[in-house]
Amino acid sequence: MTLAMASDVEAAASINPVVAVRGLAVAYDRTPVLRGVDLDLYAGETVALLGASGSGKSTLMRSLTGFAPITAGSVRVAGGEVAAMRPRELRALRAEVGQVFQQFNLIPRLSVLTNVLTGCLHRAGAFNLVGGFTREQRTRALDLLDRVGIAHKATEPARSLSGGQQQRVAIARALMQRPRVILADEPVASLDPKLADSVLGLLRDIARQDRIPVLVSLHVLPLALAHSDRIVGLRHGEVVVAAPTSQLDAAALAVVYDDEEGTDEHHD
Repeated sequence: MTLAMASDVEAAASINPVVAVRGLAVAYDRTPVLRGVDLDLYAGETVALLGASGSGKSTLMRSLTGFAPITAGSVRVAGGEVAAMRPRELRALRAEVGQVFQQFNLIPRLSVLTNVLTGCLHRAGAFNLVGGFTREQRTRALDLLDRVGIAHKATEPARSLSGGQQQRVAIARALMQRPRVILADEPVASLDPKLADSVLGLLRDIARQDRIPVLVSLHVLPLALAHSDRIVGLRHGEVVVAAPTSQLDAAALAVVYDDEEGTDEHHD
């Protein structure tokens, strides 16, 4: 690719969202959970998703990979319409979406390196599915562990690591997928403030350096204000805030919550 072509690709990425949600509605057993939600995620940015318990944050994230029943509207991820995808196409989409969870979802008895390598299984052939990984994959996994700062723990079982270290393993595992987008659902809820800052800083660096959009749901306003480029706030399934973080403060975000408890330990 020539320098001019690379520049054109980068310019297009900054204009065209990797994720485009328009008028999204989701209902479970005829009970509305999301109503008319719009959301764009662009390459290189970190977007914080705020909302009290039951606001629809987790449901919105699940809709991006076809795990929530889309009852109206459009959800496009990496150019594909999620609601129109067949099971095989959904599996391919999910291979392109890196996910980071509150509880890490590691396999405790396996080594840190093997846990990272499981990120390959989204694209694995028959050989990999029975436990074999190539030298190239192992090298990449070690490089990713080095990038997140815990290469020295590669051979240790995941259960021996601290919470912050386990979350870094989970981030390396997500990167092993070579994702088009990263969804982080309450990734620091179980970490102390210092570790939370560190993990969110790492995610934001990855977004900027790798040009991967990161959508991270949070429940602590200072963390959202410190570690995001934009903030989207949900209340009762509707978007009530959507603006660059530089234009917001705690007072502007108060509308997201029903009461003062919304800034504490709320989960969707």
